[in-house]
Amino acid sequence: MIEPGLYNYWIVVFLMMAGLYVVVARGNLIKKLVGLNVFQASVFLLYITMGKVEGGTAPILAEGVTVYSNPLPHVLILTAIVVGVATTALGLALVVRIQEAYGSIEEDELEEKDERDERKLRS
Repeated sequence: MIEPGLYNYWIVVFLMMAGLYVVVARGNLIKKLVGLNVFQASVFLLYITMGKVEGGTAPILAEGVTVYSNPLPHVLILTAIVVGVATTALGLALVVRIQEAYGSIEEDELEEKDERDERKLRS
């Protein structure tokens, strides 16, 4: 039986493995970007889970309050979300350019076309 306090960590592990599987097993570049985003979301959940303290409040000095939640993980994740959106936008822009140049976004087709072009240059 899973301890109730560990559900978040099991969800994080599941999302990490699902995202990693999609990145490794799929040849479509869009699917790889989706897998990276799933993996990234699992890391966000991990940091947010670790940053929450049971019974903790915002770190504002007040009488009678002795347990505070650390705001640093939440701030770092907010920054990571912005960076993640920018990287996803860049990745999608690269996929569009690859589609225009090669006519495909499937990894194996791109490798075949590169090998054909390389053989043409050698001969």
